[in-house]
Amino acid sequence: MMSYIWRNKSKLLIILFWILAWEIGSLIIDQEIYLPSPHAAFSALINLLTSKETYITIFYSTYRTLAGFFLSCLLGIMLGIVCGIRKPLYDLFNPLIIIMRTVPVMSIIIIAIMWFKDNNVPIFVAFLMCFPIIWTNTVTGIRSTDVKLLEMCQVYKIKKLRVIKSVYLYSSLPYIQAGMISALGIGWKVTSAAEVLSLPKYSIGRFLYDSKVYLEIPDLFAWTIIIISLSFLFEGLLKFIFRSGDQHD
Repeated sequence: MMSYIWRNKSKLLIILFWILAWEIGSLIIDQEIYLPSPHAAFSALINLLTSKETYITIFYSTYRTLAGFFLSCLLGIMLGIVCGIRKPLYDLFNPLIIIMRTVPVMSIIIIAIMWFKDNNVPIFVAFLMCFPIIWTNTVTGIRSTDVKLLEMCQVYKIKKLRVIKSVYLYSSLPYIQAGMISALGIGWKVTSAAEVLSLPKYSIGRFLYDSKVYLEIPDLFAWTIIIISLSFLFEGLLKFIFRSGDQHD
């Protein structure tokens, strides 16, 4: 335990610095409705963590985030590979991807509320926001494949499916992994935003909305800390999986 703390002392010092800055800021403002102290926020967090409903809420919000994320990965990687190899398909889908990347998140959420049930709105929004990232990174990775390797495959008449798996996919893997890590962080943000507006039962977004309505600002900060912690946790888990896969290779 002590060795872990020593190895990560710089990160811990940075965290302590910003907590101290937060404390000083709360003392200067001296209005909990605007900025509660770290003590108030973490006390509210401890109270939340003693409630069974908190864990049920975390489970459902995590499910919605990961459902949209994994769906975007599945379709984004598959379509990205095809579009990266076939330029006509890239030209066909690229304008759609540009539109998806430029449309405001709030517009997507409002449209989704009109189309889907409240439980499915965050999943749809997470998918639409994560998909362009995965698709773009996959296409970039496919197009970065060494041309000489592809020429060698043609000379030895290697089957197309094997070329895709052993050459294209292998070359684009770092790009895909980077895209997945980036998309997962975005997924948590937009899922929470979609939950605030669609208000599905057992959602972090609903509690964020209630905290704002009833001016329970420490609770608002506590739920925000939970979202940040979940985002870091799953991002770290994803990076660990990728590192483990690289070591086996």
